Amino acid sequence: MARRRDNGPGGLIIVDKPAGFTSHDVVAKLRGMARTRRVGHAGTLDPMATGVLVIGTERATRLLGHLALTEKEYVATVRLGQETVTEDAEGEITAARGAKDLDRERVDAAVAEQTGQISQIPSTVSAVKVDGKRAYARVREGEEVELAARPVTVSSFVVHDVREETAEDGTPVTDLLVSVVCSSGTYVRALARDVGAALGTGGHLTALRRTRVGPYGLDGAHTLERLQEHVDAEEPLPVLPLGEAAAAAFSRWDVDEEQARRIGNGVQLRMPADAVGRGPVAVFGPGGQFVALVAEQGGRAKSLAVFV
Repeated sequence: MARRRDNGPGGLIIVDKPAGFTSHDVVAKLRGMARTRRVGHAGTLDPMATGVLVIGTERATRLLGHLALTEKEYVATVRLGQETVTEDAEGEITAARGAKDLDRERVDAAVAEQTGQISQIPSTVSAVKVDGKRAYARVREGEEVELAARPVTVSSFVVHDVREETAEDGTPVTDLLVSVVCSSGTYVRALARDVGAALGTGGHLTALRRTRVGPYGLDGAHTLERLQEHVDAEEPLPVLPLGEAAAAAFSRWDVDEEQARRIGNGVQLRMPADAVGRGPVAVFGPGGQFVALVAEQGGRAKSLAVFV
């Protein structure tokens, strides 16, 4: 049996997920590479999608639920002229109205309607739970699922190119190459669906690549092949240390040794005024030691996770 790798306190590994892999598949791969069960991910990516998937190992897994509440960035291809049951290229085509000679101003207007603070109905094949069961599981079992609209923020939705194509079934379609910056919980598939609905052509997603999650982007991401090369060479995996990961993602509060000890013991100290109302805050002690992740409650620091 292979010896368990000494991963210390762990950290984050930014993976460039390949197409065809679920987020759970990547976690399973990393468990084998790191030789530990303590591996998790922040922010699921569909099997069709590629790009940034944030993986946490060892104690860094305790950060993941908080990292999921961040801004995300994508590049994608929206196909106008066809609808599918899954709102992406992996689903069966349910309508093929076609789309050609579209007026660019109408396209931009439809995209603008999906920009800003909007109310979005998630895809019926999303991971949203309905009475304790994932929506996609209910759909696969033949149930009709209706999901409630939810508020999301699309900070930027830009069309970079418009291309007229012919689909495999002969339908004339129009592909939009777009980039999207949005809040967690936004479904890019749903943006494609709703732009197509606004134009009367129908629409679905044919390609999706996540380029950033919060502060973590493709420039710091590693392919599974490259990670395996580290393992084969018996080199440490390229882990972003816990403290660096926290400093990149959260507001910072530096405390003295006594304050660090008390926060580490769960004492709710009064937070500085500039840290109030800024979401989770990373607390650092002398020498840059990462002590805890805290949230403001009544002006005091409530521990979300302690790392000392």
